[in-house]
Amino acid sequence: MKLLLHKVTHWEYWPFQVVYIPIYFLWAFYAVKAKSIFFFNASNPTIKNGGFIMESKKAIYDLIPQQYYPKTELIKEGTALVEIKVIIKKSNIHYPFIAKPDIGLRGSGVKKINTVHDLEQYAAKANFDFVVQDLIPFQNEVGIFYVRYPNEKKGKITGVVSKEFLIVTGNGVATVEELIKVNPRYELQLKVLKQEYGSSLLEVLPKGEKLNLVPYGNHARGAKFIDGSHWITEKLENTINEMCLQIPGFYFGRMDVMYNTFEELENGKNFAIVELNGAASEPTHIYDPKHSLLFAWKELARHITYMYEISVENNKNGVPYLAHKAGVKQYRLHLEQSNKIVNF
Repeated sequence: MKLLLHKVTHWEYWPFQVVYIPIYFLWAFYAVKAKSIFFFNASNPTIKNGGFIMESKKAIYDLIPQQYYPKTELIKEGTALVEIKVIIKKSNIHYPFIAKPDIGLRGSGVKKINTVHDLEQYAAKANFDFVVQDLIPFQNEVGIFYVRYPNEKKGKITGVVSKEFLIVTGNGVATVEELIKVNPRYELQLKVLKQEYGSSLLEVLPKGEKLNLVPYGNHARGAKFIDGSHWITEKLENTINEMCLQIPGFYFGRMDVMYNTFEELENGKNFAIVELNGAASEPTHIYDPKHSLLFAWKELARHITYMYEISVENNKNGVPYLAHKAGVKQYRLHLEQSNKIVNF
Protein backbone atom coordinates (compact mmCIF):
# COMPACT_ATOMS: atom_id res chain seq x y z
CA MET A 1 0.00 0.00 0.00
CA LYS A 2 2.89 2.36 0.82
CA LEU A 3 4.45 1.81 -2.60
CA LEU A 4 1.09 2.10 -4.36
CA LEU A 5 0.43 5.46 -2.70
CA HIS A 6 3.94 6.60 -3.62
CA LYS A 7 3.31 5.80 -7.28
CA VAL A 8 -0.14 7.40 -7.32
CA THR A 9 1.07 10.63 -5.70
CA HIS A 10 4.18 10.95 -7.92
CA TRP A 11 3.18 11.40 -11.56
CA GLU A 12 6.70 10.41 -12.71
CA TYR A 13 5.61 6.78 -12.15
CA TRP A 14 2.36 7.03 -14.08
CA PRO A 15 2.12 5.07 -17.37
CA PHE A 16 3.46 7.20 -20.20
CA GLN A 17 0.23 6.54 -22.14
CA VAL A 18 -1.58 8.56 -19.46
CA VAL A 19 1.05 11.30 -19.12
CA TYR A 20 1.10 11.84 -22.88
CA ILE A 21 -2.68 12.22 -23.41
CA PRO A 22 -2.53 15.98 -24.19
CA ILE A 23 0.56 15.46 -26.34
CA TYR A 24 -1.27 13.02 -28.62
CA PHE A 25 -3.54 15.87 -29.73
CA LEU A 26 -0.53 18.07 -30.54
CA TRP A 27 1.03 15.19 -32.47
CA ALA A 28 -2.19 14.77 -34.45
CA PHE A 29 -2.17 18.48 -35.27
CA TYR A 30 1.39 18.33 -36.59
CA ALA A 31 0.68 15.10 -38.47
CA VAL A 32 -2.17 16.80 -40.32
CA LYS A 33 0.04 19.80 -41.15
CA ALA A 34 2.84 17.54 -42.40
CA LYS A 35 0.38 15.18 -44.12
CA SER A 36 2.22 12.31 -42.45
CA ILE A 37 1.80 10.52 -39.12
CA PHE A 38 5.43 9.48 -39.40
CA PHE A 39 6.93 12.92 -40.03
CA PHE A 40 9.55 12.21 -37.32
CA ASN A 41 11.46 10.09 -39.83
CA ALA A 42 12.96 13.29 -41.26
CA SER A 43 14.18 14.69 -37.94
CA ASN A 44 17.48 12.75 -38.05
CA PRO A 45 17.97 11.54 -41.65
CA THR A 46 20.94 9.23 -40.95
CA ILE A 47 19.21 7.37 -38.10
CA LYS A 48 16.62 4.72 -38.92
CA ASN A 49 13.10 6.15 -38.48
CA GLY A 50 14.73 9.31 -37.15
CA GLY A 51 15.49 7.40 -33.96
CA PHE A 52 11.84 6.98 -32.98
CA ILE A 53 11.43 3.20 -33.30
CA MET A 54 13.54 0.20 -34.39
CA GLU A 55 16.82 2.13 -34.47
CA SER A 56 20.03 0.17 -33.90
CA LYS A 57 22.29 1.41 -31.10
CA LYS A 58 25.34 0.06 -32.92
CA ALA A 59 24.39 1.89 -36.12
CA ILE A 60 24.09 5.12 -34.12
CA TYR A 61 27.45 4.56 -32.39
CA ASP A 62 28.98 4.10 -35.84
CA LEU A 63 27.92 7.66 -36.70
CA ILE A 64 29.73 9.08 -33.65
CA PRO A 65 33.51 9.71 -33.73
CA GLN A 66 35.18 6.89 -31.78
CA GLN A 67 36.77 9.16 -29.18
CA TYR A 68 33.35 10.09 -27.80
CA TYR A 69 32.03 6.65 -26.78
CA PRO A 70 33.34 3.41 -25.20
CA LYS A 71 34.43 0.34 -27.17
CA THR A 72 31.25 -1.31 -28.43
CA GLU A 73 30.59 -4.50 -30.40
CA LEU A 74 27.40 -5.92 -31.91
CA ILE A 75 26.51 -9.52 -31.09
CA LYS A 76 23.95 -11.06 -33.42
CA GLU A 77 21.20 -13.23 -31.98
CA GLY A 78 22.28 -16.87 -31.73
CA THR A 79 26.03 -16.21 -31.85
CA ALA A 80 27.91 -19.01 -30.07
CA LEU A 81 29.54 -18.16 -26.74
CA VAL A 82 32.99 -19.09 -28.02
CA GLU A 83 32.61 -16.63 -30.88
CA ILE A 84 31.35 -13.90 -28.54
CA LYS A 85 34.43 -14.38 -26.35
CA VAL A 86 36.66 -13.99 -29.41
CA ILE A 87 34.87 -10.75 -30.40
CA ILE A 88 35.31 -9.35 -26.88
CA LYS A 89 38.97 -10.32 -26.74
CA LYS A 90 39.76 -8.81 -30.14
CA SER A 91 37.98 -5.59 -29.18
CA ASN A 92 39.91 -5.39 -25.91
CA ILE A 93 36.70 -5.09 -23.90
CA HIS A 94 37.33 -6.02 -20.26
CA TYR A 95 35.16 -7.42 -17.47
CA PRO A 96 33.01 -6.01 -16.03
CA PHE A 97 31.22 -4.59 -19.06
CA ILE A 98 27.66 -3.72 -20.10
CA ALA A 99 25.37 -5.82 -22.30
CA LYS A 100 22.18 -4.30 -23.69
CA PRO A 101 19.72 -4.87 -26.55
CA ASP A 102 20.81 -3.34 -29.83
CA ILE A 103 17.22 -2.12 -30.27
CA GLY A 104 16.26 -1.14 -26.76
CA LEU A 105 13.32 -0.02 -24.66
CA ARG A 106 13.62 2.27 -21.63
CA GLY A 107 16.56 0.44 -20.06
CA SER A 108 15.05 -3.06 -20.24
CA GLY A 109 17.58 -5.83 -20.76
CA VAL A 110 20.57 -3.76 -19.69
CA LYS A 111 22.90 -5.77 -17.46
CA LYS A 112 26.36 -5.47 -16.00
CA ILE A 113 28.38 -8.53 -17.00
CA ASN A 114 30.91 -9.41 -14.29
CA THR A 115 31.99 -12.90 -15.35
CA VAL A 116 32.00 -15.34 -18.26
CA HIS A 117 29.13 -17.12 -16.51
CA ASP A 118 27.08 -13.88 -16.58
CA LEU A 119 27.85 -13.53 -20.29
CA GLU A 120 26.85 -17.13 -20.98
CA GLN A 121 23.52 -16.64 -19.19
CA TYR A 122 22.80 -13.37 -20.98
CA ALA A 123 23.66 -14.72 -24.44
CA ALA A 124 21.63 -17.90 -23.90
CA LYS A 125 18.56 -15.94 -22.86
CA ALA A 126 18.79 -13.06 -25.36
CA ASN A 127 16.43 -13.65 -28.28
CA PHE A 128 17.59 -10.42 -29.90
CA ASP A 129 20.77 -8.77 -31.16
CA PHE A 130 22.69 -7.06 -28.37
CA VAL A 131 25.79 -4.95 -27.88
CA VAL A 132 28.63 -5.40 -25.42
CA GLN A 133 30.29 -2.22 -24.25
CA ASP A 134 33.21 -1.22 -22.06
CA LEU A 135 32.22 0.08 -18.65
CA ILE A 136 32.72 3.84 -18.61
CA PRO A 137 35.08 4.82 -15.76
CA PHE A 138 33.44 8.14 -14.88
CA GLN A 139 31.13 8.42 -11.85
CA ASN A 140 28.63 11.10 -12.89
CA GLU A 141 25.93 11.04 -15.55
CA VAL A 142 23.77 13.66 -17.26
CA GLY A 143 21.29 13.64 -20.08
CA ILE A 144 21.78 16.52 -22.50
CA PHE A 145 19.04 17.42 -24.97
CA TYR A 146 20.38 18.95 -28.17
CA VAL A 147 18.44 20.69 -30.94
CA ARG A 148 19.79 22.15 -34.19
CA TYR A 149 17.87 23.36 -37.21
CA PRO A 150 19.16 21.89 -40.52
CA ASN A 151 20.24 25.18 -42.07
CA GLU A 152 22.08 26.36 -38.96
CA LYS A 153 25.64 25.66 -37.78
CA LYS A 154 24.93 26.32 -34.12
CA GLY A 155 22.60 24.15 -32.09
CA LYS A 156 21.43 24.62 -28.52
CA ILE A 157 20.98 22.62 -25.36
CA THR A 158 17.31 22.67 -24.35
CA GLY A 159 17.57 20.72 -21.12
CA VAL A 160 19.98 18.90 -18.82
CA VAL A 161 19.11 16.15 -16.37
CA SER A 162 21.50 14.82 -13.75
CA LYS A 163 21.06 11.32 -12.40
CA GLU A 164 21.41 9.85 -8.95
CA PHE A 165 22.15 6.14 -9.20
CA LEU A 166 20.51 3.51 -7.02
CA ILE A 167 23.21 3.57 -4.33
CA VAL A 168 22.81 2.39 -0.73
CA THR A 169 25.19 3.31 2.10
CA GLY A 170 25.90 0.77 4.84
CA ASN A 171 25.46 1.42 8.55
CA GLY A 172 27.08 -1.79 9.77
CA VAL A 173 23.74 -3.15 11.03
CA ALA A 174 21.14 -3.29 8.25
CA THR A 175 21.20 -5.73 5.36
CA VAL A 176 21.31 -4.43 1.79
CA GLU A 177 17.64 -5.35 1.41
CA GLU A 178 16.72 -3.37 4.53
CA LEU A 179 18.64 -0.38 3.21
CA ILE A 180 16.75 -0.63 -0.07
CA LYS A 181 13.42 -0.60 1.75
CA VAL A 182 14.23 2.74 3.39
CA ASN A 183 13.69 4.51 0.06
CA PRO A 184 10.37 3.91 -1.80
CA ARG A 185 12.11 4.72 -5.10
CA TYR A 186 14.55 1.90 -4.42
CA GLU A 187 12.00 -0.51 -2.95
CA LEU A 188 10.02 -0.36 -6.20
CA GLN A 189 13.04 -2.10 -7.77
CA LEU A 190 13.33 -4.80 -5.10
CA LYS A 191 11.77 -7.61 -7.12
CA VAL A 192 14.20 -7.09 -10.00
CA LEU A 193 17.14 -6.61 -7.62
CA LYS A 194 16.34 -9.92 -5.89
CA GLN A 195 16.41 -11.69 -9.25
CA GLU A 196 19.78 -10.14 -10.03
CA TYR A 197 21.54 -10.26 -6.67
CA GLY A 198 19.79 -13.13 -4.88
CA SER A 199 20.94 -13.91 -1.33
CA SER A 200 23.67 -11.25 -1.42
CA LEU A 201 20.95 -8.71 -0.56
CA LEU A 202 20.81 -10.32 2.89
CA GLU A 203 24.41 -9.36 3.64
CA VAL A 204 25.15 -6.52 6.06
CA LEU A 205 26.91 -3.61 4.37
CA PRO A 206 29.82 -2.19 6.45
CA LYS A 207 29.34 1.27 7.90
CA GLY A 208 30.03 4.01 5.34
CA GLU A 209 30.48 1.58 2.44
CA LYS A 210 28.50 2.47 -0.68
CA LEU A 211 27.01 -0.09 -3.07
CA ASN A 212 25.82 0.92 -6.52
CA LEU A 213 23.13 -1.65 -7.32
CA VAL A 214 22.25 -0.27 -10.76
CA PRO A 215 25.34 1.31 -12.38
CA TYR A 216 23.45 3.17 -15.11
CA GLY A 217 21.17 6.17 -14.86
CA ASN A 218 17.83 4.78 -15.96
CA HIS A 219 14.62 6.11 -14.40
CA ALA A 220 12.79 2.81 -14.88
CA ARG A 221 15.59 1.08 -12.94
CA GLY A 222 15.48 3.35 -9.89
CA ALA A 223 17.64 6.35 -10.76
CA LYS A 224 16.44 9.73 -9.56
CA PHE A 225 16.32 12.42 -12.22
CA ILE A 226 17.16 15.98 -11.22
CA ASP A 227 16.68 19.00 -13.47
CA GLY A 228 20.14 20.41 -14.14
CA SER A 229 19.13 22.85 -16.87
CA HIS A 230 20.62 25.70 -14.84
CA TRP A 231 24.02 24.15 -15.66
CA ILE A 232 23.70 25.14 -19.31
CA THR A 233 26.53 27.52 -20.14
CA GLU A 234 27.90 28.93 -23.38
CA LYS A 235 31.04 26.86 -22.89
CA LEU A 236 29.04 23.63 -22.48
CA GLU A 237 26.90 24.44 -25.51
CA ASN A 238 30.01 25.07 -27.61
CA THR A 239 31.54 21.75 -26.54
CA ILE A 240 28.39 19.76 -27.26
CA ASN A 241 27.76 21.59 -30.53
CA GLU A 242 31.31 20.91 -31.73
CA MET A 243 30.80 17.19 -31.07
CA CYS A 244 27.31 17.01 -32.58
CA LEU A 245 28.42 18.72 -35.78
CA GLN A 246 30.67 15.67 -36.28
CA ILE A 247 27.65 13.33 -36.14
CA PRO A 248 26.19 13.42 -39.65
CA GLY A 249 22.44 13.92 -39.92
CA PHE A 250 21.87 14.42 -36.18
CA TYR A 251 19.61 17.37 -35.34
CA PHE A 252 17.31 16.36 -32.53
CA GLY A 253 17.76 14.13 -29.51
CA ARG A 254 19.22 13.42 -26.11
CA MET A 255 22.65 12.07 -25.34
CA ASP A 256 23.34 10.38 -22.03
CA VAL A 257 26.85 11.32 -20.98
CA MET A 258 29.09 10.08 -18.18
CA TYR A 259 31.76 12.49 -16.97
CA ASN A 260 34.36 13.11 -14.28
CA THR A 261 33.78 16.74 -13.28
CA PHE A 262 31.46 19.34 -14.75
CA GLU A 263 34.39 21.67 -15.44
CA GLU A 264 36.09 18.95 -17.51
CA LEU A 265 32.82 18.23 -19.32
CA GLU A 266 32.47 21.92 -20.22
CA ASN A 267 35.99 21.80 -21.65
CA GLY A 268 35.38 18.60 -23.59
CA LYS A 269 37.60 16.40 -21.41
CA ASN A 270 37.03 13.10 -19.60
CA PHE A 271 33.51 12.25 -20.73
CA ALA A 272 31.86 9.57 -22.86
CA ILE A 273 28.50 9.13 -24.55
CA VAL A 274 26.55 6.25 -23.03
CA GLU A 275 23.83 6.47 -25.66
CA LEU A 276 22.51 8.88 -28.24
CA ASN A 277 18.74 8.88 -28.72
CA GLY A 278 16.86 10.45 -31.58
CA ALA A 279 13.22 11.33 -32.23
CA ALA A 280 11.87 9.24 -29.34
CA SER A 281 13.98 11.19 -26.85
CA GLU A 282 12.24 12.70 -23.88
CA PRO A 283 13.42 15.88 -22.16
CA THR A 284 13.98 13.76 -19.05
CA HIS A 285 14.54 16.74 -16.77
CA ILE A 286 10.74 16.76 -16.53
CA TYR A 287 10.96 13.75 -14.20
CA ASP A 288 12.55 15.76 -11.42
CA PRO A 289 10.12 15.17 -8.48
CA LYS A 290 9.90 18.92 -7.92
CA HIS A 291 8.21 19.46 -11.30
CA SER A 292 4.48 19.42 -11.84
CA LEU A 293 2.67 17.54 -14.56
CA LEU A 294 1.83 20.88 -16.16
CA PHE A 295 5.55 21.68 -16.42
CA ALA A 296 6.10 18.29 -18.05
CA TRP A 297 3.38 18.91 -20.62
CA LYS A 298 4.86 22.29 -21.52
CA GLU A 299 8.33 20.80 -22.01
CA LEU A 300 7.06 17.84 -24.02
CA ALA A 301 5.07 20.20 -26.25
CA ARG A 302 8.10 22.46 -26.72
CA HIS A 303 10.31 19.57 -27.79
CA ILE A 304 7.79 17.94 -30.11
CA THR A 305 7.44 21.34 -31.78
CA TYR A 306 11.23 21.41 -32.31
CA MET A 307 11.06 17.92 -33.83
CA TYR A 308 8.22 18.88 -36.16
CA GLU A 309 9.95 22.06 -37.34
CA ILE A 310 13.26 20.26 -37.94
CA SER A 311 11.47 17.46 -39.81
CA VAL A 312 9.68 19.97 -42.05
CA GLU A 313 12.96 21.74 -42.89
CA ASN A 314 14.69 18.47 -43.69
CA ASN A 315 11.72 17.43 -45.80
CA LYS A 316 12.02 20.67 -47.80
CA ASN A 317 15.68 19.79 -48.28
CA GLY A 318 14.72 16.45 -49.84
CA VAL A 319 14.41 14.05 -46.91
CA PRO A 320 11.19 12.06 -47.37
CA TYR A 321 8.70 11.33 -44.62
CA LEU A 322 8.14 7.67 -43.86
CA ALA A 323 5.32 6.28 -46.02
CA HIS A 324 2.23 5.23 -44.07
CA LYS A 325 2.44 1.54 -45.00
CA ALA A 326 6.14 1.37 -44.13
CA GLY A 327 5.52 3.24 -40.88
CA VAL A 328 2.80 0.82 -39.79
CA LYS A 329 5.12 -2.11 -40.54
CA GLN A 330 7.90 -0.54 -38.47
CA TYR A 331 5.48 0.04 -35.59
CA ARG A 332 4.44 -3.62 -35.61
CA LEU A 333 8.09 -4.67 -35.55
CA HIS A 334 8.59 -2.26 -32.65
CA LEU A 335 5.80 -3.96 -30.67
CA GLU A 336 7.33 -7.39 -31.32
CA GLN A 337 10.77 -6.19 -30.25
CA SER A 338 9.35 -4.52 -27.15
CA ASN A 339 7.67 -7.76 -26.07
CA LYS A 340 10.95 -9.62 -26.40
CA ILE A 341 12.85 -7.13 -24.27
CA VAL A 342 10.19 -6.61 -21.60
CA ASN A 343 9.96 -10.37 -21.12
CA PHE A 344 13.74 -10.81 -21.02
